[in-house]
Amino acid sequence: MISPMRKSGVAVVCLGACAGLCAGRAVLSQAKPAAIPIAKAAVTVPFVGCASDGQAGPQAAPTGQPQPVALAAAVAKRLAYYKAEYSAAVLAPRGWHCFSTYGSDGSNLFVSPDPIDTKNIFSSDWKGITGDGIQISYSSGGTSGRFEVAKVIARVFPAYKQFAQNVIAEGLVPVSEFPFGPYPKDKLTYRSKSVVEYETPANTQGLGTDSRLQPNASPIEGLAIISGVDTDLILLAARVAEADRDLIPAIVSQVESDVKASAVQ
Repeated sequence: MISPMRKSGVAVVCLGACAGLCAGRAVLSQAKPAAIPIAKAAVTVPFVGCASDGQAGPQAAPTGQPQPVALAAAVAKRLAYYKAEYSAAVLAPRGWHCFSTYGSDGSNLFVSPDPIDTKNIFSSDWKGITGDGIQISYSSGGTSGRFEVAKVIARVFPAYKQFAQNVIAEGLVPVSEFPFGPYPKDKLTYRSKSVVEYETPANTQGLGTDSRLQPNASPIEGLAIISGVDTDLILLAARVAEADRDLIPAIVSQVESDVKASAVQ
């Protein structure tokens, strides 16, 4: 983030016709130093803590320092870094509302421009997010979260097919819950065998609706990542206003960066 600084050499040249002139009437020419680049301050976005509820009861919103991001300042000033106590973090437009759920299977963090119905979020009465919103989910492949991991693997991660087949072989969930092959209308962009970016078009079912974002007239964009020794899953689903769709690449790339950083810790 900080540009390296280089020292400019100073050239001293003696211009004279002979040694005597150089000694008595030397003409010195000093080259003008090259401009030294000024180190730029790291670009940061505010940290927004999100309250949560789950297996161990309600958790207060955590506090945190502004987060450095590899973004242009003009983009960063429109975003904030949202995180709950047990959730993955996600960039989202500033001023949005957030809430997280968690349990032994993993966690979900919801961020929305509208208030989130936290009272009914665990009930069948909650319809999910019908408008703009972002959800980032972590599913643990070593616990009951393995069922969700297997469902996404069956859709888009053929390199991990054996994991899905092992989960299916347990016989705890009907085979029909694990259809193999991509959703027909999803647009997939593979970054590696374990990372895929996607777009679920408007008014269709796809990876984007394997979340609590309900289909509507706008597309859902996001990312799925398999990582860790337990074959865990990070699934991002984001739907924003048309004027904010230019923020999606930054939101996606930050999740990828966070996952890579956690893998080396």
